[in-house]
Amino acid sequence: MVEPTIIVAFIAGIVSFASPCVLPLIPGFLAYLSGTSAGQQGARLKIFMNSVAFVLGFSVIFALLGVLLNTILERVSYNVQTWLSRIGGIIIILFALYILGLIKINFLEREHKFAVKKKFSITYVTSFVFGAAFAVGWTPCVSAILGSVFALAVTNPSLGFVLLMSYALGLGIPFLLVGLFTTQAIGIINKSATVLKYFNIIVGILLLVLGILVFTNKLNVVANWFFAYSLLS
Repeated sequence: MVEPTIIVAFIAGIVSFASPCVLPLIPGFLAYLSGTSAGQQGARLKIFMNSVAFVLGFSVIFALLGVLLNTILERVSYNVQTWLSRIGGIIIILFALYILGLIKINFLEREHKFAVKKKFSITYVTSFVFGAAFAVGWTPCVSAILGSVFALAVTNPSLGFVLLMSYALGLGIPFLLVGLFTTQAIGIINKSATVLKYFNIIVGILLLVLGILVFTNKLNVVANWFFAYSLLS
């Protein structure tokens, strides 16, 4: 049985990609990185390869953060891990309330990012550096979701690397799909505007449930119950 937090982290990556203030910008951003546009001849391959470099950039950063968390926290005692779970649960609940618009968290209202002002002669290098900067410098639009994944990683340090790589995979696969099918993706994104209006409400409720389960240390219990129920069915 797959650890439920790994699935949660993967879904969180997809959710970050689909954030209303990120998704509409992605096709144009990838085209900008590749120095071309979706309609140009040979653009599909160039945009896709730059998407690969971009995904590798943020994946490397997430992998390093996962190893760091694992190294620092894996030997803490059970009592400390219990309190880390409670603190992590509270953090996730606060992020959920922020997404739902019920509270304000000032530092999430600002963009925390490193600006990449130079474009390298090799566009793949530029895309890789942008990807790394994207991982280090989260934006207000995805910070609550990414912060929740970090909180999960802190509560389960032995899985820190796997959780952050699962998040990177969930975030990276849609990037690659958009890079490969840019023209089609633009059409789908334009049609999704109505659905995206309810995005934050759905994500906020899901994060609130996740935070409560993490705080009460019931996430694995619930997952095991569903697994047993599916087998009996």
